[in-house]
Amino acid sequence: MKLSSLTPAEGSVKNNFRRGRGQGSGGGGTATQGHKGAQSRSGNKKKRGFEGGQMPLQRRVPKFGFKNINRVDHKGVNLDAIQKLVDTKNITDITRDVLLANGLASKNDLIKIMGRGELKSKVNITVHAFTATAKAAIESKGGVATEI
Repeated sequence: MKLSSLTPAEGSVKNNFRRGRGQGSGGGGTATQGHKGAQSRSGNKKKRGFEGGQMPLQRRVPKFGFKNINRVDHKGVNLDAIQKLVDTKNITDITRDVLLANGLASKNDLIKIMGRGELKSKVNITVHAFTATAKAAIESKGGVATEI
């Protein structure tokens, strides 16, 4: 075997197609771009979403709804999660910082205590908002529900 006799495997190498190099190359003349028109010229591009003149999808589908810029979103924390904190960490005064430290809220969240679950111990909670059932459950056990 000689170095001069080495060839790549059959089908692994493909020749590049050199368009626009004269009629004899097979890709000369119009260089596979067709005749005239925008698509045959340089710098051509279609608008994003253009569907060949058909009414585009973003215009076929109707608009609906609106986004209320004054909406206030609260991160809900339920009473069962509060009770779990009391059971595992013996915390009776729950504030925003305690909930942040235990991963129940993020630093930019407004926190609202919701009424799911049962509260078994006296807890003082200071957050942004309470539901009526949550406030009643906290105060029935002798705790204090304070809004920031």
